[in-house]
Amino acid sequence: MAQARHPLRTPGVARTLGAALAAAVLLSGCPALSPRPQPPGPPPPAEPIPGPLSPGQPPPPRAQPAPRENHLSPATRSLVTQSRTLASHGDLDGASSTLDRALRIEPNNPLLWIELGRLRLTESDAHQAEGCGRKALALASGDRGTQAQAGRLLADALRAQRRNQEALEIEQQPFMR
Repeated sequence: MAQARHPLRTPGVARTLGAALAAAVLLSGCPALSPRPQPPGPPPPAEPIPGPLSPGQPPPPRAQPAPRENHLSPATRSLVTQSRTLASHGDLDGASSTLDRALRIEPNNPLLWIELGRLRLTESDAHQAEGCGRKALALASGDRGTQAQAGRLLADALRAQRRNQEALEIEQQPFMR
């Protein structure tokens, strides 16, 4: 019986395939294709570690964070303008829903909460206005101007509820000066 020859079992083909396989393995791990790591340079200078203070020596000054300012994005600015226009034409429901849309875009912007609180005062809903003022005040940390606006809203909402002493206490806070 005659045996069939397999082309892969011949010595010449096997040698060629083996050489090709070896070349592929070598090239896949070839360091010439990947960037060489640079030798480490001198380390960056370390900041001095403060030692213990001598008696009578004042502590080093702490770095003050830069004052923060809150702004409206172009989209929310447009919605606030639209809300004010609606409110000036007597459409308080439309103005309110427009501000709700703005708050879905920027829920942590205290300026929007102040705007909504002012609208709630216009609607004679002092309790909701108080909540908006407190929320705005909590979100406005670091921005003295926005804190003052939120404080004025809160004081107005408290006065509308005849809580005049609380309104005075808010107005005497440092951020109101």
